[in-house]
This record gives sequence, structure tokens and C-alpha cells, in this order.
Amino acid sequence: MIKKIKLYADLIKFEHTIFAIPFVLAAVFIVEKGLPSWEKVFWIMVAAVAGRTAGMAFNRFFDLPFDKLNPRTKNWASASGAVKAGEILALAILSSGVLVFAAYQLNKLAFYLSPVAIALLIIYPLGKRWTNFVHLILGAVYFIIPIAVSVALEGRIELSTVFLGLGMAFWVAGFDIFYALQDIEFDRKMGIHSIPARFGVKKAILFARVFHILTFIFLMLTGYFAGLGLIYYVGLLILTGALIYEHSLIKENDLSKINVAFFTINGYISILYMVFVILDVYFKITV
Repeated sequence: MIKKIKLYADLIKFEHTIFAIPFVLAAVFIVEKGLPSWEKVFWIMVAAVAGRTAGMAFNRFFDLPFDKLNPRTKNWASASGAVKAGEILALAILSSGVLVFAAYQLNKLAFYLSPVAIALLIIYPLGKRWTNFVHLILGAVYFIIPIAVSVALEGRIELSTVFLGLGMAFWVAGFDIFYALQDIEFDRKMGIHSIPARFGVKKAILFARVFHILTFIFLMLTGYFAGLGLIYYVGLLILTGALIYEHSLIKENDLSKINVAFFTINGYISILYMVFVILDVYFKITV
């Protein structure tokens, strides 16, 4: 049982939950200007973890024919057969059900909108079959996260969460471009669409830079419309420095540091964003 749990955790890269969960909590504090009831926080977290698990499972299921052939992924639990295709699909469906149930526990509007999130989770892995801008579909998944938090807590969409969603969308789309650089030749051979496969390494890096500039702009607007203070903006400058460092690691003729840029730096960015939002909410210094 323990071995199976480890296989499933490896299948969905559970450790990568660090990318989304801090932003979920940041959205909670932005909307509530503090913590709501622990019951609401609990169901929001259940929905977030279940949604990410469903998304990764759908991704692994639909990508299975490619992952078996890709030298980088052929030893993954899904591609190697350690976890069967039927098990992957069952995990995706079960996790989707948990997401819907968690939304139901929050309020009716969250419940009614939960299928939209599931639809996006399914569209993303399929999108690489027909659009070079598939990274923006993944961005759309993250775009709805803070909006979903607002709906869950207030039963409405707060404007600041729209800008936070846009910031998250372009942040994720940007580093997803970096991730796709690893498979550029394989993707071209197999007819898989992505910005790197279509435009090449140099232009793909430029796309990622533009996306992350947009991230900075939308996170600035988030702070403005949420009424956040000096601590938030100082934190945003620090995060911008981290993004600049991330981009300095990725060079057209040297992609050896993609894993550091993708996993390590972005993990720090999400955690730091949450920390600075919480500090600003509790120790506000007006600007």
C-alpha cells in the first residue's frame, strides 16, 4: 500500500502542489483580509488539491502515448506501466468528484461552476494536439483559482482576484514554456504543439519574458485593487528579482538549468508571494 501511494504521488508530482497552494492561501487573505472560518479554508484546500490531482492525472492519461516514446518520460510511473492507464483515469475521475463535492460544501455558485474547472483540466492536455499556445490553457486553469476562492468565500467575484488570476496565468504560462524547451525536438517529431516547437528556443524565451512582465503588471494591479500596502509592493519587487534570476538561468545555447528555474525558483516565488500578502494584511503600512 505504501509503495502504491508513493507511485501515485510520483505520478501526479505531488510535491509540485507547492506552485498553486500558496497562491490559493494568498487569495484567501486578499479576499478576507485575514482568515475566514477553518471549515471554509479546509474545503478550499480540499478543492485545490483535488483539482490539481485531477489535472495531473488527466494530463498523464491523455499524454500516455507520447510519454511512452519520449526518452525523458518513458520511465515515469505512467509510461512504464507501474500505474495502469485505467488507474490513472480512475484517479482523475475520483479527484474530480472530490473537487465537485468540496465546492458543494462551500456554496451553490461554487458547486455550479466546478465543472468549468474540470473542463479546463481536460482541455489542457488535449490542447497540445491543436494549438501552439497550449501554455495559455494551463494559464487559464490558474486564472480561475483566485476567482474560485472569491466565489467560495463571498459568493461573488472580487475584482482584485481577477488581476491576481491574470498574474498567475501568465506566470504559469511563462514557466510552462521553459518546461517545454526540454522536449522541443521530440515535440516537433511527434507533431505536438507548443511555443518552443513552433517558434524555436530564442523566440520561446522571449515569449516567456513577455508573459512574466505581464505577471508583474497584473500583480501590481492586484495590490492596488485589493488595497494592499508597502509590504506587498516590497515583496513584489523581491519576487520580480527572483523572476529575473530565473530567466538568467535559461539561455538559448544552455538549457541545463531548466529544472532549477522551473522547480526551485518558482516554488520560492509562490511561497514568498503568500508570505508577503499575509504580512501586509496583518501589518499594513499604507503607501
